Amino acid sequence: MSRKNYIFTSESVSEGHPDKVCDRISDAVLDAFLTEDPYARVACETFATTDRVVIGGEVRGPASVIQRVEEIARYCVRDIGYEQEGFHWANLKVDSYLHAQSADIAQGVDASGDKDEGAGDQGIMFGYATNETEALMPAPVQYAHAILRRLAEVRKDGSEPALGPDAKSQLSVIYRDSRPVGVSSVVLSTQHLDPELTSDDIREIVAPYIRETLPDGWLTNETEWHVNPTGKFVIGGPDGDAGLTGRKIIVDTYGGAAPHGGGAFSGKDPTKVDRSAAYAARYVAKNIVAAGLADRCTLQLSYAIGVSKPLSIYVDTHGTGRDVPDAEIEKAVSKVIDLSPRGIREHLKLNKPIYQRTAAYGHFGREPDAEGGFSWERTDLVDALKRAV
Repeated sequence: MSRKNYIFTSESVSEGHPDKVCDRISDAVLDAFLTEDPYARVACETFATTDRVVIGGEVRGPASVIQRVEEIARYCVRDIGYEQEGFHWANLKVDSYLHAQSADIAQGVDASGDKDEGAGDQGIMFGYATNETEALMPAPVQYAHAILRRLAEVRKDGSEPALGPDAKSQLSVIYRDSRPVGVSSVVLSTQHLDPELTSDDIREIVAPYIRETLPDGWLTNETEWHVNPTGKFVIGGPDGDAGLTGRKIIVDTYGGAAPHGGGAFSGKDPTKVDRSAAYAARYVAKNIVAAGLADRCTLQLSYAIGVSKPLSIYVDTHGTGRDVPDAEIEKAVSKVIDLSPRGIREHLKLNKPIYQRTAAYGHFGREPDAEGGFSWERTDLVDALKRAV
């Protein structure tokens, strides 16, 4: 029997975290290609360190985009807010080493004759949903993201000019009878532009925003606070610590509350099932929970490079299923959605420049937008699933 009373911890990092700077640039390059050609192939990686950004990877798309890579990178760094000595959008050096996609990979993935389009790689992908929050996300990671989004808002609108772009949050959430009821500890480290500010000064700035972000009653006199616990945090971003695309896969997904197949998302076009199938797995798991078939659901998909259909579909409702066995839910999933790479892309409309917005604060638990972003957060499969079980 699973535990019902425990403390679970998840973290988030801000858009100015070195790895997230790299994710943003990689996804901005991807969006630029998809704007020009919805069927472009992109696998873009970014590395950032003091005064330097290095971009590499494999692409198949308009050459005009490659010529704009430096401009794209500088725009991202500027929008994030880096104008510090050691990492300034106007002064950093940008090197691009993007090159043509491997013909061997292309022949396995492309549709031809009577062969449907295959997966861009082998791998396993997981989706997860739980009804413990309105977004059907685990509470620790959902609120860790929300805190940093709120701090980014007040930094950028000028309300809190002392804050810098680089930040990390961590929440330890108390569960009673399997439901989140409070926070045992808050950890927040944020870059600050005034070197004279102390940890107490920073806590005074950020505490009101943390309190307004968390549910009423979750913070008590017993909650431990650790705000800038190492003291001064003036040198931030890639000048303080090198960044790399794809290093925050747990932050990007479920904060450790669910399995992860191992593949990163940013910089990859939707033929790469590391990304598109992980989105589809979240989409299906969320709809299973939204349909009332279970309180929690983990869904696994697996693929082989060049093969169009998933090799397996696995559903686990962790003993929270209502009347319908997990095996029957698996069968229903196959009936209501085509989980081939093409089927996923077409159903979720993934061949759009919608990826830059995913680069920070999580790929899941976000509101679908009018331009098609976060389409995998819709709950429009609910009725079809109910009919199919």
